[in-house]
Amino acid sequence: MKPMETGPRVLLKRLREVMAESLGAQVKLDKIVDHIAANMVAEVCSVYILRTNDILELYATKGLNPEAVHEVSLKVGEGLVGTIAASARPLNIQDAQKHPLFALLPETGEESFSSFMGVPILRAGRSLGVLVVQNKDKRVYRDDEIEALETTAMVLAELIAAGELKGLGSTSSELDINRPRTIRGSSFAKGIGVGNVVLHAPRVVVTNLFNEDFEVEKQRLSDALDKLRISIDNMLERNELLQHGETREVLDTYRMFANDEGWVRRMREAVRNGLTAEAAVEKVQSDHQARMQRVSDPYIRDRMSDFDDLAYRLLRELVGEDQNAKILNPSGKSEKGGNKQRKLIVVARNMAAAELLDYSKENLGGLILEDGGAASHVVIVAKALGIPVVGRAAGIISSVENGDEVIVDGQEGVAYLRPGGDIKLSYSDKIHFQAERQRKYEKLRDFSAVTVDGMKIKLQMNAGLLVDLPQLAPSGADGIGLFRTELQFMVSASFPRPGQQEELYRQVLDEAKDLPVTFRTLDVGGDKVLPYLRSVHEENPALGWRAVRLALDRPGLLKSQIRALLKAASGRELRLMLPMVTEVHEIRRARVIIDHEIEVLKRFGYQLPENFKFGAMIEVPSILYQLDEVMNTVDFISVGSNDLFQFMMASDRGNNIIADRFDPVSRPFARALKIIAQSAIRHKKEFSLCGDFAERPMGALVLFALGYQSVSMSAASIGPIKSMIRNLDIGKLREILLPAIDEVDGGQTLRELLKDFVDSNGITY
Repeated sequence: MKPMETGPRVLLKRLREVMAESLGAQVKLDKIVDHIAANMVAEVCSVYILRTNDILELYATKGLNPEAVHEVSLKVGEGLVGTIAASARPLNIQDAQKHPLFALLPETGEESFSSFMGVPILRAGRSLGVLVVQNKDKRVYRDDEIEALETTAMVLAELIAAGELKGLGSTSSELDINRPRTIRGSSFAKGIGVGNVVLHAPRVVVTNLFNEDFEVEKQRLSDALDKLRISIDNMLERNELLQHGETREVLDTYRMFANDEGWVRRMREAVRNGLTAEAAVEKVQSDHQARMQRVSDPYIRDRMSDFDDLAYRLLRELVGEDQNAKILNPSGKSEKGGNKQRKLIVVARNMAAAELLDYSKENLGGLILEDGGAASHVVIVAKALGIPVVGRAAGIISSVENGDEVIVDGQEGVAYLRPGGDIKLSYSDKIHFQAERQRKYEKLRDFSAVTVDGMKIKLQMNAGLLVDLPQLAPSGADGIGLFRTELQFMVSASFPRPGQQEELYRQVLDEAKDLPVTFRTLDVGGDKVLPYLRSVHEENPALGWRAVRLALDRPGLLKSQIRALLKAASGRELRLMLPMVTEVHEIRRARVIIDHEIEVLKRFGYQLPENFKFGAMIEVPSILYQLDEVMNTVDFISVGSNDLFQFMMASDRGNNIIADRFDPVSRPFARALKIIAQSAIRHKKEFSLCGDFAERPMGALVLFALGYQSVSMSAASIGPIKSMIRNLDIGKLREILLPAIDEVDGGQTLRELLKDFVDSNGITY
């Protein structure tokens, strides 16, 4: 038996009929406020829509002066209406004119009304406007009336988002939802990209707002909640690694939220008011997102984000995967029949490295991340693809829609959403200038990186996938100084077989021709999780079971990789180095395994590498106190600047709160680099550095002054660094920098000193 048609359900039926009519936008709005006023027994119903410049304009009214429509406006934060828009929270006031925030708009004729109830018009937690009802009698509106008005506001949000109000109102500005926005983040990869947004994990698009049968929708919601809870229970029970420790506590909390009665009650109430199950979830999620934006405490935000994630999972249960397709799919083809060649700017909270490779390389124009770190693996892959990346772009997910035009400035770490004509013109010039600079770097491709006073620097590139290799020749790199073998494992759905590994390594050596390639053995574990390799829960994974530690404990992994490398390099040089060495005995143990594999291949008649060089990475501070022993054990060393810096400073490079707190161009880090260089020179060993430090001009200057003559970096950074080197007098640099590194209380920071040096010597890059 169906429940009696309640006020909100009747109202939503009326609104659905209005939305389906072929009417002009203004006529629709006028009919909507008429229906709301009649249904809620209100003498006034008004709709204020947010325009650019934080202006709330009166778009429609029943009960106030109709001539005030599109003539009256308030600033966000001004009056009761402006306060609702600013706070994204409803207001329910018995005597509005006595409220300290009340601002009289005499043009509307509202001075005769006392009671006031207003709710924000929300979409994805953003305020798009305010919906208000008023009465002459002093009264406090009931909770169910507030709920009904919030439900109605959701319909208006869809009307705004669909673009139906475009062209209405004052001509001085656009709707806020369409306004240009500038979101400042951090530069993760250089370059400039222009294109259209594709949300990597797009919001579920709810197209069916109004329910036909309350009991059916209530059951759909109940069934979806049951499936959600079962999936969480299964996730906990099927994985024995989640049975203890902090992870278990977090997931138990997550399960508790999935059973939270308050959350479920709000969704059921929205269904009772006439929304479909999915529209009810979206309404409650949008209210929740608005509250999240007002919370600054990171712990509370984390807990609140659990509800956001649960709502997203619940929507997927209700709507299904097929209805959640991207407007622009990974191939770059528009599902709405748009331009198939438009560049895609992928927007994500965070994503795995393999997921970026799902997108067509030809159509990929940039990446914007709300979270993540500059050294994350998706950024490494983005650099390999040569696309700009802006990270830590707070609020980007809730600010964009699929298909929005966007400019990604990887130089400055800025994203321009729906840019205006002046910004487009400015970036047209910047892109032209960037192209000119690139042509300048290309002209340097066949020239050596030699300083003015004759010091030769070897500039090599970092790689890890076949997509990197086409950049080797155009970049003018002197070789591959770091080939990250783990990337092949990270982008594979299953463990790469020895034959597949061998084929990849052979292709890399073939592409490099006579140029040297340094392979790093498998560096997985920690933040580099392989879904098909069983892992263990660790409190501090970056400091845990990873890299050479995992390889020595799982010698089968190391043996199969070593064998593949030896076979691929037959008759050629093989340069191999171990990651994250902490003690010298790890190098010796790995060398025993390598020598054994060499003997096995020799015994079975395989051709071995013509020349084999064995090295280790300097990434863990403890190894700085074993450098003499290390130098006597290896043929070469390479400093992994990213890990060495984070371990020295006890600063997680993926932690947005402290990622920029410590400057790599500093005396402590420079002194560590100096100790390493001096030891290698004393022992007459090859030494180099790979990592972000080398591709940043100020960091590169520190290295060259300390005697580093071989560095490895992203292909895109080679041109600028080579240009700088060819304008550099290394003797002058050493005169001012080396004494400053050893100063106890230097007046200037190293960065300030280097900037003065660059400016005074006219060095460009």
